[in-house]
Amino acid sequence: MQAKGLNRKQAGFTLIEVMVVIVILGVLAALIVPNVMGRGEKAKVDTTQITLKSVSGALDQYKMDNGKYPSMQDGGLGALVNKPESAKNWLPGGYVKGGYPKDSWDNDVQYVIPGTEGRPFDLYSFGADGQSGGEGNDADIYYQH
Repeated sequence: MQAKGLNRKQAGFTLIEVMVVIVILGVLAALIVPNVMGRGEKAKVDTTQITLKSVSGALDQYKMDNGKYPSMQDGGLGALVNKPESAKNWLPGGYVKGGYPKDSWDNDVQYVIPGTEGRPFDLYSFGADGQSGGEGNDADIYYQH
């Protein structure tokens, strides 16, 4: 019989093995995290573009029902939610659900009538910062007719 404690193999990891694993995980995190982090803001921009397209469709429906796009006196985009006095054939329940249209950053969608460059209206979001102008995620997002 062997004496207790002799010829036993040590179980576990050495300090070097643990450090190698930590370095590998650090390198993977450095490569993956920046790519994943930028996706959230890109998704908000894409969602805002979809919202603008949807609101544009609601404006077109309003025009078909009432013969004109809602003016600022009609309440602008508010006319898609609450019936203005000038609306002849307003859609019961409104043209957009959930209240005044908002972008992905919970800012009001902007509407100007008449639009610039001969467009019937301009529809846009101020982007992440909620202010006119900006760059990157803060840039204004316009609906292109």
